Amino acid sequence: MNTKNPVHNIITSLRIGIPQGEAARHAKRAFKPRFSFSQTVFLATIVFLFLPLFVLILYSFNASKGMNWTGFSLVWYEQLFLHSRDLWRAFWNSILIAATSAAVATILGTFGAIGVNWYRFKLRNYVQTISFMPMILPEIIIGVSLSIFFAGVGMRLGLLTIFIAHTTFNLPFVFLMVMARLDEFDFSIIEAAHDLGANERQTLLKVTVPICLPGIVSGFLTAITISLEDFVITYFVAGPGSSTLPLYIYSAIRFGVSPVINALSVVMICGTVLLTYLLRNFLKYIAAK
Repeated sequence: MNTKNPVHNIITSLRIGIPQGEAARHAKRAFKPRFSFSQTVFLATIVFLFLPLFVLILYSFNASKGMNWTGFSLVWYEQLFLHSRDLWRAFWNSILIAATSAAVATILGTFGAIGVNWYRFKLRNYVQTISFMPMILPEIIIGVSLSIFFAGVGMRLGLLTIFIAHTTFNLPFVFLMVMARLDEFDFSIIEAAHDLGANERQTLLKVTVPICLPGIVSGFLTAITISLEDFVITYFVAGPGSSTLPLYIYSAIRFGVSPVINALSVVMICGTVLLTYLLRNFLKYIAAK
């Protein structure tokens, strides 16, 4: 016993210095390597995504068209703002189509989602399923189908057909986001509004729509983004004189990438960052709802 006790005491004293339980886990976290595998992958992904943007910004100030740097110059910005009428026409066509189609898709998608979520009717599941078809089908199939449809009804291809096409494939995205918001909806609020004397219209406009506002705004912004970048569907439904920015860029790069496109891209990036900065308080307010 006397020989075992000193050994036991030494082992016990050594164990006291070793962190146990929760303290041990915190100690292990404190001694993690500076860059773990997940952090390395995240950093590599960020570099992969943003490096092309930095290259684009850099070469928008290049004095020559080639990839060889020949000196700093603003000649392409001068060309953009003073001698690119067709480019700006395509740009404003894209803005017009994106804003109007997103607005109409948001209105239709919002009321469609509320109707499907509130009311029970025979074709409810069918309507809910068919509304997601434009999200599932390849864009080339939608573009060809719409082109055949417009030709069948004798509608001339132009900005109107682009507007109809963009509204069609924007609608499911708004519908999905509003439905996701409605799934978290507390319907006791509706009952409380009815108990306080509100009719169905007042309940819809003053209770349901404000509560669904985060989903509505998210759907609207998503619809604008998708409309601005769409090329495949627009290619099949656009007519003469109704070129959008993606179509113009596609036709321009067949003769080589012009630094004017780089300059326009930089202007659009700066505009997006500025718009986000100005609306940050509003977006935080919407996100908090």
